[in-house]
Amino acid sequence: MRAAARWTHAHLRANRAAAVLIVLATAGITISLLLATTLFAYAADPWQRVFTQSSGAHVWIHTQAGAPAGSLAELDEVRAASGPFRTVRSTASRQLGGSKAALELRGTPHRPATAAPQITEGRWLDPDTDADAVNGIVLDASVARALWVKPGDSLALSGFPSPLRVVGVADTAEAAFRAGETPGVAWVLPAALDASHAGPDQRGRTIGLRLADQQDTDYVVQRAVTRLGADQITDVSTWRQAKAEAGSDNQLLGRLLGLFGLGALLAAALAVGGAISTRVRGHLRDISVLKAIGFTPGQVVRMFLALHLGFALLGVALGVVLTQALGTLVPGRIGEAMALWHQLPEHTWLPYAISGGVVAFIGSATCLAAWRAGRVPPVPVARAAVAAGRRLATTRRALGLRLPPALVLGWRGAFHRPLRGLAAVGRLTVPLLLITIALGAWSTLDRFSSHPEDVGLPAALTARSDSLGERELRQRLTDRPEVTAYPGVEVQALVPGQTGTITLRGLGTDARPYPFSLVEGRAAHGPDEAIAGQGLLDLLDARVGDWVRMTVAGRPHVLHIVGRSIEPSDGGRVISTALDTLRDTDPALHADFYHLVLRPGADPAEVRDALTRASDGRVEIREIPNPADQLSAVRAVTAGLITVLVLIGLAELSTTVSAGVRERGRDLLALKAIGLTPRQVSAVIVSATVFIALAAAITGTVLGGSASGWLIDLQGRTSGWGTGLAQPPGLGVLLLVGALAVVAAAAASVLPAARAARRRPADSAGDVL
Repeated sequence: MRAAARWTHAHLRANRAAAVLIVLATAGITISLLLATTLFAYAADPWQRVFTQSSGAHVWIHTQAGAPAGSLAELDEVRAASGPFRTVRSTASRQLGGSKAALELRGTPHRPATAAPQITEGRWLDPDTDADAVNGIVLDASVARALWVKPGDSLALSGFPSPLRVVGVADTAEAAFRAGETPGVAWVLPAALDASHAGPDQRGRTIGLRLADQQDTDYVVQRAVTRLGADQITDVSTWRQAKAEAGSDNQLLGRLLGLFGLGALLAAALAVGGAISTRVRGHLRDISVLKAIGFTPGQVVRMFLALHLGFALLGVALGVVLTQALGTLVPGRIGEAMALWHQLPEHTWLPYAISGGVVAFIGSATCLAAWRAGRVPPVPVARAAVAAGRRLATTRRALGLRLPPALVLGWRGAFHRPLRGLAAVGRLTVPLLLITIALGAWSTLDRFSSHPEDVGLPAALTARSDSLGERELRQRLTDRPEVTAYPGVEVQALVPGQTGTITLRGLGTDARPYPFSLVEGRAAHGPDEAIAGQGLLDLLDARVGDWVRMTVAGRPHVLHIVGRSIEPSDGGRVISTALDTLRDTDPALHADFYHLVLRPGADPAEVRDALTRASDGRVEIREIPNPADQLSAVRAVTAGLITVLVLIGLAELSTTVSAGVRERGRDLLALKAIGLTPRQVSAVIVSATVFIALAAAITGTVLGGSASGWLIDLQGRTSGWGTGLAQPPGLGVLLLVGALAVVAAAAASVLPAARAARRRPADSAGDVL
């Protein structure tokens, strides 16, 4: 033990800089993984973010107006309560347009502390600063989107003598508004409820309960029913239901970020493993000396394990402490994400899991390297000398071809040991591959933004009106030359043998067919022809060319699927045909809306405002949502992950350079013996690193481009949108990635190569003998 301790102490004193770099590298990888996990939780689970920021309620209980709902706050399992609020059920509609939505109006004199709505637009109701606050209303964001309203708009509510003005839009962790299923939530002052003419059957109370243990949800609901009586409770909703509904809207983002996170973890793991293996190979001579003076293989293994596990533990601890202490001070999204991360339930155990995973991997990599160190023979000098002689003869034959010496010797230095060279290429390939995949996701998002007509979104606007006839509405829309209007109608259809419903859409006419984004088959031209989304084909186990039968209000429709389109709405469970085809079955059918396809270069917002002014507000126009808007967070997180991957790649380059310098240091006498100048020796080291980077760049970009398209199309198919979404990075972008990797490799190796080339022959003798 004393000899091992002395060797460890001497090793640390002789290699202080290397030890510090290993600790800092481990700390940097730990920080990167913790920050990546934090950003994943921040961006991929918006429901959890809102729930945490608002101190959301785990249970919402809706009761009759006379029920003592406030007594539920006294339950032992309840930590805090929101309300109880007096409520009124009403139907809201815009004064301009025909959008309607069921609302649950809650009367509150101030913004609640528990389950506090998070204002995203406008402000909260404040009677102290706004004399007209009694006529104001704050809407949940989901119902605001359904009604097409924003702060400043007016809503007409059934049972209220005058319209209410929208003063704010807020995010909540409650179940989102769903037409015909879940009413939207809105907040007003109590005086506004007093002015309502709603009957007793439309009035009630609502209370939100925040529990000490979220797993007690079902038990608390049972106790509430027991205390109030089943006849007094009209509805119950829980955090599990709200999270499940919200999660279905963010699967694409979550999967994408999860993929990048796992890839970054793999790249970091390979980088650390390569650094440790290189470090052990650099001490083969020391290991031989230790065995020569009596150390057993087991003692050597234990010394390396203890040394590198100590580095790992110190680096992980440093990374965790820095992240926890300084993470919230970072400006921008990272600091905000860290502040939220400290409040999430996962924060209690996930940092330990990540730290344990890093230590476990480094420990496993160290075990393998230490086991190899234990097998090093005490006197490996003769075998190394023979091998060097054979390599020198091969190099001389290659130089006889009159190729530049730096290239020949650089190639030999990179791949004269194929397994070791391929391992270095593979470790550097992983971050480059992931960077290429990330760029593929970025270019696909750009495709959604710049060419939505290629991904199932040819129309930018949709228009409807309850006050204008179909002919007059069509005339007003087609007055503008940059607009092409396509009449449409959507109905819910039942498919035989299915308990759910699908969307049957009539869009366009036989004379003017709608420009669907077809990726398979052909457009629908004749009667009874239709195109379908991938989700519908999967649901019916059908394919292009099949006939399908469905029922709408008792009327059967038999359609021939002649093509498949990219369909981003309703999970792809949509079948579309011409409006004329639906009118053959129901002649009284009229267009419910118009999809407006704009001329290239036209601004949707300007066209919308112009059409609204021209119709004196009698036409309701809204922009069709683009999925890229929901995935805007991917850009920021992707940029951060690319930065992490670049750092991991630079760390791997540093390992490759150090290994190359060590190898070339041993061959320095041979290189100078065949006539190479110090500048040429330096060029050999640089070219060896460049060859490895070039091989990794070619492999990473080629595989990354293919993998990017495959992964995005796989996600499109499983989400029901269908394949054909992916937009691979441009050739120029791939060439730029490869060029930057090569330039970074050359830059990282120039200075170490120059130092190695300046070493005197006497300094290198020990490395060769």
